[in-house]
Amino acid sequence: MSSQNPRALTVSMVNVGLALGTTSTYTTTASTVCFVNGVIAVVLTAQTNTATPTTDAATGAAFKKLTDNQATVIVFGLTVGGAIAMAQGSIVPTEVGVTTTKGAFIDAPQFPTLPDDFCPLGYALVRTAPSAADWTPGTSDWTATGIYAGLNGTTTCTQLNGTMPERPQIA
Repeated sequence: MSSQNPRALTVSMVNVGLALGTTSTYTTTASTVCFVNGVIAVVLTAQTNTATPTTDAATGAAFKKLTDNQATVIVFGLTVGGAIAMAQGSIVPTEVGVTTTKGAFIDAPQFPTLPDDFCPLGYALVRTAPSAADWTPGTSDWTATGIYAGLNGTTTCTQLNGTMPERPQIA
C-alpha cells in the first residue's frame, strides 16, 4: 500500500457572478461554495454593493496604489471563515495611453501568493490611463475616469469556477 499524502484542494465550486461596483464595492449573484485545503468554507450569501476590503489578504498591509500607465491584478476570494478578501498582484507598466485611454499591456501582472485560508472566486485586471488620478484598491472607485477595471475594461470580473489559472488572461 502507498503512503502517499495527497494535498487537499482549494477550489470554488460555484461561479458567484462577481462584478465590480461603481464605487469601491463589489456584487455577487450567487452564494459561495468553497473548499480551502479540503475544508469547506463558511458560505457567503450573494452580496450587493458591498464594500471591498482595504487591506491585502496576502500581506496584511494596505494595498499599493497605481499611478499613470500601470496595471495590476486584484484577486477576490473567500476565507475559511466566510469573509470576502482581496489580494493584489504585481504592478507593471503599460504602454503609454492617450489622455483617458489606457495603454496596451506590455506584460501581464502576476498573481499574488495567496494565503492558506483563501479560496479564489475571481479576479480583475486594472489599468490606468495617463490622465488617471492615483488609484488604490479598496478605496478608489472602480469606474473612475481613466481607470479600466475588470474583464476587457468592463466591471465584469474573470470568474473562477474551479481553480486559478497559471497567469491572468489579458485577452
